[in-house]
Amino acid sequence: MSRSRGGGAGVPVPPDPEEADASERRIDRAYYEESGYFEEGGAHLRDPDSPFHRYRQEKVLELCGPVEGQRIVDLGCGWGTISFALAETAREVVGVDFAETAIRICRARLQREPMVGLRFTRADARDTGLPGGQWDLVVAADLVEHLYPEDTLAVYREARRLLRPGGRLVVWTPNPGHLLECLRRWGVLRADPSHVDYKTLDRLARELGEEGFEIEVAYHAESHLPIVRTLERWTLRWIPLFRRRVGVKGRRS
Repeated sequence: MSRSRGGGAGVPVPPDPEEADASERRIDRAYYEESGYFEEGGAHLRDPDSPFHRYRQEKVLELCGPVEGQRIVDLGCGWGTISFALAETAREVVGVDFAETAIRICRARLQREPMVGLRFTRADARDTGLPGGQWDLVVAADLVEHLYPEDTLAVYREARRLLRPGGRLVVWTPNPGHLLECLRRWGVLRADPSHVDYKTLDRLARELGEEGFEIEVAYHAESHLPIVRTLERWTLRWIPLFRRRVGVKGRRS
């Protein structure tokens, strides 16, 4: 959803008044319903078969590990891409989003592409209303960057409540230290106002540990852009600016 605001690289760009207003407004359910976030995003977001979503599916499913026979909650399911991918082999998948528009989009796709064991429900990720202690896996893919700090901790606690002992929580999110995110902070690229609080790998691991999760996997990953992806894959270990994504998996103690 990022777009150049014009001007050469490194040239200061005057702030967009509408963007400034958005930055001062608390991003909540109303924002996602009123801004056209789910309907007017780029084609790469609305198309479940776009290279971006295929990359997300590949990486998030790899982080989840085998899910055959598992019961899964997908928090902040958005367009439902990860929910549908998980449902191909899982026993049960519930996609959760607090935006009515997101749930409508997901249910419409489910009508076109029926999948046994997959359903979507409108609920707050901080308090889903789903039964606790019964789920094998909770996924939060591209969710936590949309959450304010206090809401993030509440979502971790809800994930822990949902999971059975030994169940896993998977978090997938942009890395704030990547070059693209730096360009957004510097005003060269347009920032996404809904990304209210980026989390570093260290912060994620620390906060999840404090909320009762034992960290099993924590790493940086490359992006989905073909040429850039190859460069990042070979250099992200040494060059922080090329660490595009953060992946963490924690086990409920």
